[in-house]
This record gives sequence, C-alpha cells and structure tokens, in this order.
Amino acid sequence: MIEISLNDIKKSYGFKKILDGFNLEVKTGDKISLIGENGCGKTTILNIINKIETIDSGTLAIRNGATIGYLTQQPETIYSNKKVKDIIYDSLKDIDEVKNTLDKYEEKMNNNPGNMDIINKYLKIQEKYMSIGGYEVDTLVDKVTHGLNIDHLLDKEFKLLSGGEQKRVVLASIFICKPSILLLDEPTNHLDINTIEWLEDYLNKYSGTILVVSHDRYFLDIVTNKTVLVENGKSIVFHGNYSKYLEENEARIEREFKEYKDQQKMIAAMKRKIKQLEEWGKLAYPGGEPFFRRAESIRKRLEKIEVKDKPIVKKDLPLNLEFDKRSGKDALVIHDYSVSIEDNLLIDNIDLTINYGDKICIIGNNGCGKTTFIKRIIDNNSNNIKLGTNVKLGYIEQQISFDKDETILSFAKNYYIGEESHLRSALSKFGFYGENVFKKVNSLSGGEKVRLKLFALIQDKCNFIILDEPTNHLDIFTKENLEEALNDYKGTLLFISHDRYFINKLANKILYISNKHITEYVGNYDYFIEHKKEN
Repeated sequence: MIEISLNDIKKSYGFKKILDGFNLEVKTGDKISLIGENGCGKTTILNIINKIETIDSGTLAIRNGATIGYLTQQPETIYSNKKVKDIIYDSLKDIDEVKNTLDKYEEKMNNNPGNMDIINKYLKIQEKYMSIGGYEVDTLVDKVTHGLNIDHLLDKEFKLLSGGEQKRVVLASIFICKPSILLLDEPTNHLDINTIEWLEDYLNKYSGTILVVSHDRYFLDIVTNKTVLVENGKSIVFHGNYSKYLEENEARIEREFKEYKDQQKMIAAMKRKIKQLEEWGKLAYPGGEPFFRRAESIRKRLEKIEVKDKPIVKKDLPLNLEFDKRSGKDALVIHDYSVSIEDNLLIDNIDLTINYGDKICIIGNNGCGKTTFIKRIIDNNSNNIKLGTNVKLGYIEQQISFDKDETILSFAKNYYIGEESHLRSALSKFGFYGENVFKKVNSLSGGEKVRLKLFALIQDKCNFIILDEPTNHLDIFTKENLEEALNDYKGTLLFISHDRYFINKLANKILYISNKHITEYVGNYDYFIEHKKEN
C-alpha cells in the first residue's frame, strides 16, 4: 500500500531552486533515509509531507487515515512553555476522550443493568479503545519514558532541558501516539550512544513507515531498508541501507560516466559528419543537394537526442594533514590524575599512555567528563599530565567560538603564510568564495565553522590532533572526506565522538568512561561493544 506519493515536486525559495521534479513513492513498512549535501532539500521534503510548506507545482498524496508524527530539528520552538509531563500526556488526548466516554457508558450500564442498547454501544467504544491501544497506554508510556531516560524529568519545564533531553521528550510524545508514519529530522543529534541504541531497537520493531533525515550512517545502516539520494532537486532511489547505497552509487556513477562519455562521443561524431556533408555539398555545387539533405537528416536526429547530464562528482576538501616533525614515542603520559569540577569527581585515578600514531576515541554517557578531560590535557597545568618530546597540539572544540569582530579572511590570515590572493584561492576550496570571505565568522553555520577550523588546523601542521565531536554539523560527504584525511594522517589522534561509523573507520583504541573510571579497549567501536558485554 502506498502511504506517501510525491510526484514531480518543484520548490524554490526566491531564485534558488531546491526541488526540481522530485519523485518519491513511500510504501507501508518502508524505512527510508533521505541523504544529500546540506541545503539539498531534505528537510524541505519532510516539511512538504507534513504540510508545513507548500509546493510550487507537482502533487502530494497521503493515504487516507494515515497519521503522521514529525520530529523537527528544533523542537524547542514548539514546546518552549510547557512541562514535560504536559507534552507527554497531551499526545494522549484522543485516547483520554475515548476513555472518558467508556467510563460514562460503564456508569450507564451500572444504572441500567441488562439494557442491550447501552451494552452494544459500550462494546463498540471498548473496541475502538482497544484498537487505539488504550489498555496498553500506561505500559507504553513507562516503556518509552524509561527507554529514553526521561522518567525523572516529567515535572521539569521543557525550555530548561538540554538539547538531548528535549529531543528525547519530543520523541517520547511522538512514539506514544503510535502514528502510522514517522518523519524524523536528525533524531540522533544530541543523544548519547546508549539512547541511540535504544532508539535503533525501537525503530527496528516499529510496525509503521519511517522517513528519516540523518547524518548518522551507523544508525541508517541499522534502521533503514531504502536510501534516497537528493541530488539536483531530484531523487535517486537505492534499495538497501547506507552501506548498500555506497556500493551501488559508486557503480552508478561509473555507469553514468561511461554513458555520458559515449553519448558525447556520438554527438561529436554526428556534428563532424554534418559539417563534412555540408562541405561536400558546397564542393559539389550545383549538384550537392543530396549532401545537404543527408546533413539535415542527421541534424534532426541530433536535435531529438535527450542529452545526458554530466554525473556530479563531489569535490573533496583538500584536507592534507601533514606536519614537519614527528613526536617522541610517548605522545602523552598521564599518571595518577583525577578530573573534577569543584567538588564533583568526574574521573578518578587516570593512568594512561598514548603512543605516537595512536588513533583513540573517548566515549561515555553525556556528562561523564569527556570534554573536561581533554580540556585538562590542552591546558596541561598539572605535573601528572606530560606531553611527549616535540609534540605540537592542534585542537578543535565542540562549541566553536571566534572573536566576534573577525571575518573569515582576517581569521584565516592568522594561520596562512603567503599572499592574500593565494589565501583566498585556498579558502575557496573549503567553500568560502568571493565576497563571502568578508562575512563575520560568528554568522557562519555549524558546518562552515568546522570547515574554517579544519583550514586553520592544516596550516598549523600539528603532529597531535585533539577533536571534540568533529562530525557535528557536517554532512555525510564531508564526514567521509574527513575520515579519509584522518586515516591518512601519520600523527597522533585523540577524539570524542558519538558517531559510531566514524569511530569504526578511525579508532584503534577506545577509552570508555564509566562509573568515574577509564577502561581501555584495543580496537574500534564494534570491538568495544563485543568485549564490553563480556565484562
């Protein structure tokens, strides 16, 4: 059964064309991911389906009786003045109304025993109550609020919660409604790994239809069974999860390049033939009419050819993470050191040696002290923390900040050695073109800020890089570009991440913070999960 049909959808914002003949058919039980570069129209598609935005042309059809639950990227704008419990129980209003009617008919039956008209009406209402999950609602509320770890937040005001807590509350309110269609825009943002794993399990067992926008490739591999690439305002559908898409998309690009090149050769040959025939016709004057007729016949065939677009190949950022001099074997040694904020002990009795060339990921629940720990390494104010010989540190923080008066160009000049014309050329390769280099850095998007920091990091030529959630705000294609650069990097890497796909690609060691202690695992994220269960 078709749940959603988008046919030849066109949508522009001013002169900027976002969707240009977008087509998508979503069937019952589909679990679809929408992927593509930032700004390609993924969120716009969700907004169109939820009728938040209108379309310029085309048709949208949604199955009669279908119900939609929509998680936006910024849920706080919807629920800012409510308490958590009000948000949760507001989603149960329909069930409450049926329950109140059911209670009234129970009272009528007690007052009119044996009245079959009342009994039959009661049974019909009871059947409806059962069909909408009324008898399981308390169990469902407990399951969802506990699974998303918000059962202790019910009496708090929504606007006072952290980003991750807000995301979990809105997810709970949606899940409790049990809509037939889920629209999820970046559902894993701000969530720790434990919550993401619970979410994956819940969505895998979900009987409805799911359309999700996410940059979390590990999540997409586990949850989705179809991948839709949004490119040039159109859809390219792949049957399978993200990893399957990677395989098939590479083959598609190779195939389309061959078809494009073959067609271009054919078009060039036809143009040459037309020119040749016309020249022969001129030479044969006045008897050259057959040559001109043949040339015109080929020209008409040429005009009817539907010229293929040249396949898009993503331009990689030039992330050449090189350095002049390597550090000593022990890049960092920490002995008998504890991390505290005032009287709050976060991590106790750290003994750790990081060797040159290690690529280590720090993981743990939100609030366990990961960011505080790496800031202490950066500050290096303790005799118990010792950097190795010739270590040159580079650091990109999670919450990137700049001097408020800086422009992109003035910031970049602090790091780049060379003429301004060369600097501006280098910045253009990071997506900062023309007059854009005069934009204030604090007006940049999250992804642009990360790209600018990466540009500065490359200029510094550091042999020990520390990154705090580096993939936040990056689209999938830029993440893959960064992964490739860090895989080629010969220095030492220490990073915090909730991106399990990213961790698997890079880490050769995991530092797991739990119960105020660090446990080291020699391997990537999958190795950590396998062996963590044994402990």
